[in-house]
Amino acid sequence: MINQIFILTDYKGFFGSKQKAKFYRGGMDLDKLSASFSKYGIQVAISSFTGLDVKNVDKESTLILYTSSEDKHGFYKAFIEDIIFHLDQAGYHILPPFACLKAHNNKVAMELLRERSTMESIKTINSEVFGTLDELIAQADNFTFHVIIKSASGAMSRGVFKANNPKELVNFAKKISRSFNFKHNLKELLRNIKYRKSYIRESFYRSEFIVQNMIKNLGNDWKVLVYGSRIYVLQRNNRKNDFRASGSGDFLFTKELPDGMLDFAQSVRNYFNVPHISLDIGFDGKRFHLIEFQFINFGTTTIEKSPFYFEKFEGKWIVREGYSDLEKVYVTSLMSYLSVHVK
Repeated sequence: MINQIFILTDYKGFFGSKQKAKFYRGGMDLDKLSASFSKYGIQVAISSFTGLDVKNVDKESTLILYTSSEDKHGFYKAFIEDIIFHLDQAGYHILPPFACLKAHNNKVAMELLRERSTMESIKTINSEVFGTLDELIAQADNFTFHVIIKSASGAMSRGVFKANNPKELVNFAKKISRSFNFKHNLKELLRNIKYRKSYIRESFYRSEFIVQNMIKNLGNDWKVLVYGSRIYVLQRNNRKNDFRASGSGDFLFTKELPDGMLDFAQSVRNYFNVPHISLDIGFDGKRFHLIEFQFINFGTTTIEKSPFYFEKFEGKWIVREGYSDLEKVYVTSLMSYLSVHVK
């Protein structure tokens, strides 16, 4: 039984994501989290990644929660991954699991997670992953167009393009995979001149990316946040004359949803076996498509601004009116999860 929780913050002292935070991108309120956990008899310790000391704690009764990072180039996130990987290998309870951290702000890892899943309903989108432009060029003629190309990192549709033919695909790939470093690239060019045919220089386009089949007939999508039994939904309409909905600013909280969407969202959350999940869901009139998904540090505007949420009661989805407190909902859903999955 869990009776102690460590909350690991970043070097700024921030944990998680919150739209209405005290500081810009400052994360959830740690005092509110601690107070909410204390009502369940949970002792909370707040620590940085570098200051963490769990050598003498009981692994079975201790849970480690942690934040992620969206720093450019993923420098600090790589450090977080090293720490969490070590804790995971050492046998500590960590949430979310390490694979979920790898998939955060990393569409390559996210798509590989999708690919190895056994839930067929989330596989309507098929992705090819690439580490360099060179790898794509060798396969550019093999795709059935139109296709969607996305940089591995980024949100609000940044680094997302529709390619109508192989030439456009290669051009977009050049744009999002460029890994320019003047000093390094100059050394590579000099080595190429010096060694000529005996040297193959590194690619100047080594930022990873994905290429996906395009789902047609999507005029909008839905941002769906699942916190335990609660589901929060935000309809996002496509930008004018565009295929992208994320970042459009044309949003709507609505109770009119396609039949089955809430069940689909809950089934995805249950499959990944996590307390919280963010889903981008599309519906083409016949079936649902899981566009993207995240488990940690995802945007929380949908829960913070929604005047209601959905919850299943006696086998039927009902609407619960009222605004939600992010920290309280986070703790409640987490404790509900622990009561089932951690004894």
